[in-house]
Amino acid sequence: IPTNSATAPEAAGKLKQGLGKVVGSNKMRAKGAAQELKGRAQVGTGNVKDAAMAGAKTVAKSLNK
Repeated sequence: IPTNSATAPEAAGKLKQGLGKVVGSNKMRAKGAAQELKGRAQVGTGNVKDAAMAGAKTVAKSLNK
């Protein structure tokens, strides 16, 4: 079970793809793939924001010395 809210769409997308494969629904598989990509993009955006914040804190520390 994902603990990060950004990974929830990714997990749900994987589930939809699996169900689509089981029931033979290409439409469900496609929707699941799109949802999974959306979740991956959200995780990537969060990682970029975290890295930028860490960099800003490092710069602020060095300026305050």
